Amino acid sequence: MTRRIALLVAATTSAVVVAFIVPLCFLVANLAQDRATTRAREQAQGVSTLVATVGDRDALERTVSDLSTRGPEVVVVEPDGTVLGRDGVGSTAALAPDTWAAVERARVVQGAFTVEQDHGLDAVVPVVSSRGLEVVVATVLPEELRSGVRGAWATIVGLGLALIALSVAVAFRLGRRTSEPVLEVARVAHALREGDSSARAEPGGPPETAELGRALNALADRIHELVAAERAHAADLGHRLRTPVTALRLDTDLVEDEALGARLREHVDELQRSIDDVVRDARRTARDELPGASSVPPTVADRVDFWRPLAEDQGRDLTLEVSAGAHTPVRLAVQDVREITDTLLDNVFAHTPEGTAARVVVHPGLVGGSTAAVVIVVEDAGPGMPLPYRGRGYSGAGSSGLGLAIVHRVTEAAGGSVDLGTSSLGGLAVAVHLPVAEAAPARHEGAQG
Repeated sequence: MTRRIALLVAATTSAVVVAFIVPLCFLVANLAQDRATTRAREQAQGVSTLVATVGDRDALERTVSDLSTRGPEVVVVEPDGTVLGRDGVGSTAALAPDTWAAVERARVVQGAFTVEQDHGLDAVVPVVSSRGLEVVVATVLPEELRSGVRGAWATIVGLGLALIALSVAVAFRLGRRTSEPVLEVARVAHALREGDSSARAEPGGPPETAELGRALNALADRIHELVAAERAHAADLGHRLRTPVTALRLDTDLVEDEALGARLREHVDELQRSIDDVVRDARRTARDELPGASSVPPTVADRVDFWRPLAEDQGRDLTLEVSAGAHTPVRLAVQDVREITDTLLDNVFAHTPEGTAARVVVHPGLVGGSTAAVVIVVEDAGPGMPLPYRGRGYSGAGSSGLGLAIVHRVTEAAGGSVDLGTSSLGGLAVAVHLPVAEAAPARHEGAQG
């Protein structure tokens, strides 16, 4: 941002400076030429006065030569063509052809004028003396016409460059003063996105950017308060649920059928673990690292075995297929893999009629087309649901729709993705792509399907 502002100011200032410098340089050149022309005219007019008053040729010669040393070179052409003031009296070849042409023109028009020649500029003044019509010629050389021009140009260009440099320096300072607070706000926003709830911006810069920093800090404070309240509520809810769970565990001890009692205690223990996982997940921040890696097939197999007795009671054919290469550890904890599997199987049992077949497949795959992954597919032969999936709270069976939302949240936190489609069994197929631990996780803004 600072660089762009500086470049913009430099381009604008350069355009303005050039727009002024170019005409100014031409003006300086014209002024120098006008000054030299005026001096030549004044020199010629002064000598013409002497020509009209001084009758002695030798005295006039000395006077003209002396004046030539203190100003533009001047000569006097007498009526017979004799040139006074250059190379001695009587040097008729002392003048250039174009100057002789100007002399002849002056004798014809009998008026003063200036003319640009190849050798410079001639100021021509005819004058009538006792000897007849004489012509005074004052010559200005090209270097005299440009006297001081280069120095003036160098000064003008130097001032222009200094002005550009000064404007760029000021723009760079102002740009930094403006951009640094914005970058600070962006840094804090990224930190908050990564889960650093303590990140705060240091308001500064112009009033607008300072107000932006204060607004971001206020938003961060409010988010921190809300998250803290939600975590406290989750912890309180977990604590409140432990009491009835403990009561259930005590009641299972009163069951006379040992097999039934063992199954009930297993269910109660599973309920307790689920409550603990919910509380732990609620207290985990986005900044917390995912708790290590885990192998998917053993956990999925354990959960399928857990649900198989219920499937047998309902007359469901529940199968598990594990492909070779699916044992690569993924960037997800065991409890998270368990939660995903349980949630998907619970949806099958809750939203399909009894006797509906279900299948769980674990195979290698990809996330985002490039990142290696292990894919968990849970499919059924039920009625399915309207596609595509529309996010949290969406369900085709009139339920809360939170199950799939939980799966999406847990999966995307690990850098994976969730796809919903039609199963080969005829119902719904949910494919969860979990990136392997060795690969860089791919961040997805939302789930497909």
